[in-house]
Amino acid sequence: MKRIINTPNAPAAIGPYSQAVEANGTLYISGQLPINPSVGKIEAEDITGQTKQVLANIGAILKEAGYTYADVVKTTVFMADLADFAAMNEVYKTAYQTECPARSTFAVKALPMGALVEIETVAVK
Repeated sequence: MKRIINTPNAPAAIGPYSQAVEANGTLYISGQLPINPSVGKIEAEDITGQTKQVLANIGAILKEAGYTYADVVKTTVFMADLADFAAMNEVYKTAYQTECPARSTFAVKALPMGALVEIETVAVK
C-alpha cells in the first residue's frame, strides 16, 4: 500500500509528481530544490544557502511522514557545478553526522529554476 505525503512546509510539486511517497516502510522523497515554500521561489543565491533550504525542505517532508534524518538510507545530490561540492558538503554534513546514508553526487547541465543543487532522498523505518 502506498501513501502520498504532502506538506505546506516544503515546496509544492512543480509538475505531475508527489513531494514523497511511502510504500512498505520506505519513504521516497522527490528531488528537492532550494525553494522557500513560504514565498514559492529560490531566495538563496549561493550553494550554502541553497543547500540549507534543500535540507530544510527534506526535513519538513520527513517530519510530515513521521521519519527523521536518522531514517535516511540513500541520497542523490544533483549539482549545477561540482566546484561547489566542498561547500555543499559542509552544509550537508550538518544533517548527517553519524551513520551517514549512502550517497551519489552528479554534475548536471542545468537544474529547474536555475537552482545550484537538488537532493532526492530515500528513508526506511
